[in-house]
Amino acid sequence: MKKNIAIIGSGFSSLSAACYLAKYGHKVTVYEKNNELGGRARQFKEAGFTFDMGPSWYWMPDVFEKFFNDFNKSTKDYYEIRKLEPAYRVYFGLNDYLDIEDDPDKISEKFELIEEGSGKKLKKFLEKAKENYSIGVSDMLYKMPGISPLELVSFKTIKKIRYFISTIRKEVNREFKNPKLRSVLEFPVLFLGAKASNTPAFYNFMNYADFGLGTFQPTNGFHDLVNAMVSLGKSLGVDYKVNHDLQRIDIKNKKISSLIFRQKQINCDIVISGADYHHTESLLPKNFRQYSENYWKNRVFAPSSLLYYVGFNTKINKVQHHNLFFDTNFDKHAEEIYDNPKWPSDPLFYANFTSKTNLKTAPENCENGFFLIPIATDLQDSEEIREKYFKIILDKLELYTGQKLKKSIIYKKSFCVSDFKKEYNSYGGNAYGLANTLWQTAFLRPNIKSKMVQNLYFCGQLTVPGPGVPPAIVSGELVANLINK
Repeated sequence: MKKNIAIIGSGFSSLSAACYLAKYGHKVTVYEKNNELGGRARQFKEAGFTFDMGPSWYWMPDVFEKFFNDFNKSTKDYYEIRKLEPAYRVYFGLNDYLDIEDDPDKISEKFELIEEGSGKKLKKFLEKAKENYSIGVSDMLYKMPGISPLELVSFKTIKKIRYFISTIRKEVNREFKNPKLRSVLEFPVLFLGAKASNTPAFYNFMNYADFGLGTFQPTNGFHDLVNAMVSLGKSLGVDYKVNHDLQRIDIKNKKISSLIFRQKQINCDIVISGADYHHTESLLPKNFRQYSENYWKNRVFAPSSLLYYVGFNTKINKVQHHNLFFDTNFDKHAEEIYDNPKWPSDPLFYANFTSKTNLKTAPENCENGFFLIPIATDLQDSEEIREKYFKIILDKLELYTGQKLKKSIIYKKSFCVSDFKKEYNSYGGNAYGLANTLWQTAFLRPNIKSKMVQNLYFCGQLTVPGPGVPPAIVSGELVANLINK
């Protein structure tokens, strides 16, 4: 029976759910609080520069392709991607860096030069990671709405029980001794939003996503994917409305009776929230909220981020499209995110220069820079703090490139904890959602279907499967299939 379905938020999980539900014949409307669709993957243009505001690593291309294939389409019908070579550069110090190539054999050769015997070990490590990818992504990911613990149980997962008990840190340290190689192999855990010592080893499938499948870039950035999903949705009859900030959810007979926006009240049969889970429940009467404030305070959240969008009037040397600056103590920075939350004393950071791949994202002979420092949630941020850390980044960039760049800045914008809260109603100002620890996996994550309100569902990074763009797209499919049943 055709339902009138309202979806709150327009991040990737919402855009995905909208497409599937429209395909199933339902009437679907997406309501976005901001003036542009895409959630954290919005894009803006200033001073001739084009900036993606959030996601920038196009990993797991099979998940994106599978999504469009479900509608008899392909990514190529909407946008082009290119495989980056090298995928990214990792800086360990001045004139000390490692370029991660686009082929596992080439990467193994690089490893061998750093640590004797590590090349063969890496190949074996990636074989296991590929097996886990086949189980975790190709199989389990699409069959885990988090309804039952039995979703995790199969002959394949039972054989892999060691990887659920062990951690990324233990498995990496068992095989590799060089701290540079260890940090490179632990890096993908950043996408899962947790410390390597707290992340189940099964998630080493992210190493296969990194080294095995490679890193890609859509022609015009991640917003190409947003535009593609919206275009597909429109062709299926989905209606999209921006500048719709939800203020209250009214309940009658244990069902949502109406959604109250600033502009109007709407009625519908089913509501899906792809917005922040905690914020959505705060709009319900207290007796219809599943989780207490204490519950949320005791969750392990992925980091927030201090972001900078910077336009330079010169080209920058000695950097690639993606760059990781791992020249400080990785563990200490992680401790200052999770164990003793505070502003990092000596931060690691990530730098992305999309104009290295697409000249159109910056004016001629200019460079487009995106910088990210992972930080703890709920920190107090100010302009003074933002300027302090920007100077740290620029000083290091000048040192490593040998260029005087401060005077070359012609545009700069920052985005931090307070902005994540304001723009996305993000709990604690988190950037990625709930961390994928053992006790926050599958059915142990917040429910995809409310147990208190009969016609309320959730999708996105705070429910199943977890943080990251590919899991968000799968989350939309999971909730759509659950509703359609």
